[in-house]
Amino acid sequence: MSAVLPSFLQASWLLAAAAIVVFFAGTVKAVYLPLALWFEAAQFRRRKDPGLLADQPLVSIVVPAFNEAKVLDKAVASILGQPYGRIEVVLVDDGSTDDTMSRMRLWAETDERVRCVHQENGGKGAALNTGLTSCTGEIVMFVDADGVFTEQTIPEALRAFTDPSVVAVCGDDRPVNLDRIQTRFLAFISHVGTGLVRRALHLARCMPIISGNVGAFRRSVVVDLGGFRTDTVGEDLELTWRLLRHGHRVVFAPRAIVYAESPSTVSGLWRQRVRWSRGLLQALRIHGSAMFTPQRGMLGVLLMYMSLTMVLVPVLQTILLVAAIAGVVTWTGGGVAGPTPDQVWGALMWLGLVVAAFLAVVSALLDRAPRDLRHAWTIPLWPLYSVFVSLTMLRALVAALQKAPVRWNKLERTGVVSVPRVLPARAARRVS
Repeated sequence: MSAVLPSFLQASWLLAAAAIVVFFAGTVKAVYLPLALWFEAAQFRRRKDPGLLADQPLVSIVVPAFNEAKVLDKAVASILGQPYGRIEVVLVDDGSTDDTMSRMRLWAETDERVRCVHQENGGKGAALNTGLTSCTGEIVMFVDADGVFTEQTIPEALRAFTDPSVVAVCGDDRPVNLDRIQTRFLAFISHVGTGLVRRALHLARCMPIISGNVGAFRRSVVVDLGGFRTDTVGEDLELTWRLLRHGHRVVFAPRAIVYAESPSTVSGLWRQRVRWSRGLLQALRIHGSAMFTPQRGMLGVLLMYMSLTMVLVPVLQTILLVAAIAGVVTWTGGGVAGPTPDQVWGALMWLGLVVAAFLAVVSALLDRAPRDLRHAWTIPLWPLYSVFVSLTMLRALVAALQKAPVRWNKLERTGVVSVPRVLPARAARRVS
């Protein structure tokens, strides 16, 4: 096995470190598979239940935006172009310096369902709260300004409100810009994180997050809880945990899909993942006490699990790799002795990749996205990505210890929509 590896991987300790990272990244999520399949079986039996869709409630869609002129039109057109009729759209400009506000005004002037609000720059949380107080729908959906709805986004979200105990629904957000290797890789592996993990944790009644780009809520509940916090960059994560902490039920609706841009550059991906990591650390600081409160039920288990897998493990992975690269090895007679033969570590590395590829394929099929299987050739990037994500958590931890300021720090948009037949027909005409 080691004969085919680059010479710098001949050191057993470095190979062992890489193998552990790959094996963990590739196999830890395998435990979700039985629950995900159970979820699909249950959803098939419940497809005839229209949920809240039968009541045709007014749905408010809040779109916060800061310098989003490049992508705003496609987002608004996709919302207005879908067939569900009882909607209102609230566009919130967070002190943009481009022509975002002028585009919002144009939409408001041409469609009576659209209203626009301007505020001084206060961050995403403040913009979301402005939209929340400006809307009137029984259900409120929050979507980023690059989010593109399908014709089924709103109906499928409403179907998931199957009874009064359900107060929030998390949809499925997928990459829309598939013009680069990085975004194709993210599109492929995202099915594991969203399609597989969210299906499983739905059954465990501990949905980890309602994505800020595709979440639907009973507006009265969010208002009663005080809306979004403005002192965290992970406002969607914190609100999800607050809902769970108050005993509310949060569910997953895999067919409520919103397409949005993924980072198209390594630097953009780095900034996004560092921001996500800082948001996680902030949410853990706010809600960490629930880990030790049995009355919080599954929330405590979820917080312990996320602390282990998303904070501690990445730090340990990074330490292991740095130690290996720095040459922390045991020299014996001119050779490099590792804990086990290279063949064992090499086998673990390949096993991790095979399992990861299998889970990604199954997850894409569960998500009814077979077209994304054409990106499967990017799977060898997964080990590098796993290390990359670990490093972003380490950077976030350092920033937190330094009490560095946190900002919205949104992505630089490209405006690329490379997924076919995403925009509803009426929406496509409006932006053509």
